[in-house]
Amino acid sequence: MRASCRSACRCTWSSGAEEHGDAPLSLREKGLPPKRILSGVARSAGCGADAVNADCAIRARGLTRRFGALVAVDRVDLDVPARRVYGFLGPNGSGKSTTIRMLCGLLTPSAGDIEVLGLQIPEQAEALRRHIGYMTQKFSLFEDLTVRENLEFIAAIQGVPKNTTRARIDELIGRYHFADRQKQLAGTLSGGQKQRLALACAVIHEPELLFLDEPTSAVDPESRRDFWEKLFELADIGTTILVSTHLMDEAERCHRLAVIDRGRLVADGTPAALTGALAGRTLLVHADDPRGAQRVVASVPGVLGVAQVGAAVRVLVAAAAAANAAAKIETALAAAGQRAQVAATAPNLEDVFVAVTGADARAADAERAA
Repeated sequence: MRASCRSACRCTWSSGAEEHGDAPLSLREKGLPPKRILSGVARSAGCGADAVNADCAIRARGLTRRFGALVAVDRVDLDVPARRVYGFLGPNGSGKSTTIRMLCGLLTPSAGDIEVLGLQIPEQAEALRRHIGYMTQKFSLFEDLTVRENLEFIAAIQGVPKNTTRARIDELIGRYHFADRQKQLAGTLSGGQKQRLALACAVIHEPELLFLDEPTSAVDPESRRDFWEKLFELADIGTTILVSTHLMDEAERCHRLAVIDRGRLVADGTPAALTGALAGRTLLVHADDPRGAQRVVASVPGVLGVAQVGAAVRVLVAAAAAANAAAKIETALAAAGQRAQVAATAPNLEDVFVAVTGADARAADAERAA
């Protein structure tokens, strides 16, 4: 069962490395120095950058994990402020889960130092486990036990005092809306209900720190919204939450986030700070043929990324090419026989992600190689 780190130790983890390619395409390799794209994002900003919470729940320096010749996590520096929702944003196989496993003490780093809640990890991992909760996208419930029985079992595993167990379970059943389902088998619950029960199990021992590894990937949008409301409630009462995701809208909800790409920390800060630091320019192109326009615009020098959004094409342009980018795009489209209107638009977190990871360039390379 993997409702928490303690129970996760008894379960099957993916013991191999996550999928990784070669070292990430750097901005310099594209002829674009990092500071021209996004300034001050290649290292952790430190917990002191958060004026409300200057203390750290997690500090990591030079965190590295190798699987043979494969570097799954590469010299990551991390500072997670206490009592905040801190996001790990990255594609599948970027090293998020491997990093979380090292922070939990479930996987020994190849190099680097970790301090979690004042404890040295992995040396003091056993002492840490009573103070943390853990939840994955698979929820890891006992489907042949009822809602209440799942909570009772996890309470026993986590060492919740017997004289307080009943009151704690009653509290969670009310808070997570299981009053009319506490005798229902977990296996018969909906995806959103299983998610709520898994979260209740993960926090039954009132952990100071909660690790969530892509916990919303299998539920509907309404359940996701409700889940995030529960996370902010936990943060409000003092719980530090580290949540990994590959979803932009979830990353935007976090107080702070790190962008992880092929094992490297490539950005760190609040969502507003990251979008505000984007040195390039974001444009919106309205053309007769959006799909055709997307192909034309992608070939314009200085364009870092293109994506169709409804009937328009969203374009990210490097800072060095930003001054006359709109005119160049209009000229290129006119030469292709397309009438177009090009206007500036505000950057978003997806633009930041494309800029710091070179995601569109890698996708284009893969398409050409196919």
